[in-house]
Amino acid sequence: MKVWILHGEVPQGATPDEGDVLVQAAAVSRALEKLGYEPVRKACSLNLADVAALLQRERPVFAFNLVETIDGRGSLIHLVPSLLDALEIPYTGAGTEAIFLSSNKLLAKKVLRSGGIATPDWHILQETPENPFSAGPYIIKSVWEHASIGLDEDAVIYAHRWEQLPDAIAGRSQRLGGACFAEAFIEGREFNISLLAGDKEPEVLPAAEIRFDDYPPWRVRIVGYEAKWIEGSFSYRHTPRCFDFTPLDECLLETLAEMAGSCWRLFNLRGYARVDFRVDRAGVPWVLEINTNPCLSPDAGFAASAQRRGLQFEEIIQRIVGDIPAAGRRRNRIP
Repeated sequence: MKVWILHGEVPQGATPDEGDVLVQAAAVSRALEKLGYEPVRKACSLNLADVAALLQRERPVFAFNLVETIDGRGSLIHLVPSLLDALEIPYTGAGTEAIFLSSNKLLAKKVLRSGGIATPDWHILQETPENPFSAGPYIIKSVWEHASIGLDEDAVIYAHRWEQLPDAIAGRSQRLGGACFAEAFIEGREFNISLLAGDKEPEVLPAAEIRFDDYPPWRVRIVGYEAKWIEGSFSYRHTPRCFDFTPLDECLLETLAEMAGSCWRLFNLRGYARVDFRVDRAGVPWVLEINTNPCLSPDAGFAASAQRRGLQFEEIIQRIVGDIPAAGRRRNRIP
């Protein structure tokens, strides 16, 4: 059975975050072959007409959607699943609407609030605050870009009054690739909760905490671009992923698992997902982001969490594929 692995084009001299999708595509391809499929890798550009023509001619059994950007822009992440919907070709992971709502961080935060799920206050570039202003630390984030693009210690500022935020937002917009916003910075612990499709409900995989080991007091504790992608940097070496917790964390871990499951249902996710949290000094968890199709590199967080549960990479891929609704028939599964 021929299947297509779709991902964004990777230019020569690509940054580490851009090039990582090729690692994912290779790993997924090997797993699909072991599962009896015939995978074909295809890079997608803004020339979606060519992609559509090829898909219509080849009619793969399904597409494995690894598209994170089109033409280097995260704001176009929803174009390929939308195209697949139009062509009635089944595909892995979240649907178009869920991808759009979760990838736009401002829309995601509004959906979270509407569902009663705690997410930090935020402000955008406008004349009056969208949320009540409180003096304190804020982090300036891109509305669309993920993979911690543009995030470093300078992204966190201390605002004594609201008028400081529009200047900070405007000052980082070019570096962040366009639209950005200010989010109340939660000082505390950082957790990732991964979810994988099960028979009826998603399975919550073991929680991972990103530790800030040996951080001097003057360093801002964020998982920025260096921490994720620049091997040898201080942040990369001192932010290990940890799965070991004490009994004192049991209640917190249960709460994180419940909140992650609520996010899955609220956004109507499928296949796999990851929810990123910060837990403040009072022990209160806050959802930062919903990652509908998180990184599937074998050494990345999702695979590490699944392996902690005893799942092999092929089993991960099999369960993601098994949660694909056939075109026009949501409850039918791909064999």
